[in-house]
Amino acid sequence: MDSVKRRPRLWILLTLAAVTVIAVTVVVIIRATAMETLSPSDARARAAANAQPASGEVDCRKAKCIALTFDGNPGEPTNRLLDLLERQKVPSTFFLEGRRIHEHPDVVRRIAADGYEIGNHTWTHPRLTDVSDAQIREELGRTAQAISALTGKKPTLMRPPEGRTDDRVSEVSRELGVAQVLWTVTAKDYETADTSLITQRVLDGADRDGIILLHPLHKGTVPAMPGILKGLSERGYTFVTVSQLLAPGTAEPGKIYR
Repeated sequence: MDSVKRRPRLWILLTLAAVTVIAVTVVVIIRATAMETLSPSDARARAAANAQPASGEVDCRKAKCIALTFDGNPGEPTNRLLDLLERQKVPSTFFLEGRRIHEHPDVVRRIAADGYEIGNHTWTHPRLTDVSDAQIREELGRTAQAISALTGKKPTLMRPPEGRTDDRVSEVSRELGVAQVLWTVTAKDYETADTSLITQRVLDGADRDGIILLHPLHKGTVPAMPGILKGLSERGYTFVTVSQLLAPGTAEPGKIYR
């Protein structure tokens, strides 16, 4: 009789144990796939203790570095922006949309030939968190192929449109071998043509290891660039690409940097 009474208790204990194991497993899986966001200093710290930036490159462990990044398709006025950056010898990173790359192949080739870094900004600029895994792969893969066809090199960095990312986007990015790059400063140049306001927003938000987001195709952005470059230079910043900002660390596929 006692053994019969104990059976329900035993089943309850076994059920509770099973539920506990399942809950712990779910937590472990979530933690294993959770988005990992790293700062440039985190990336540098993950490098080997004796690692050094490439010969002739800035060491951002010592210098006060900042990265200018430009999003959008490579149409005009990108050439005017490149002229300005070239005159002042300012390294930068361009995250290119793919859908109009074929309309401006010479601009894309120039960006690469002049030594600027090129990243992937998807084909049609969708919110990647709102589309399927297959579409994420299509958006990034198609753009990577277009860039590679013109420059001979596939990008290893990508910027999710509107900065929208999650565990799923991170996992697909990892599969495709690209790291995600967000930003620390945005001028919100998509909502104003006021060059003074764009300049002030950048200067107010700038800090060491910062990543600045700008959009060349918006009316006020390129006219604001002389003031932005002058203001940041006067504050002692050294301009670098995103990859140079992370060196001697390297961007890890799937990880998020900001």
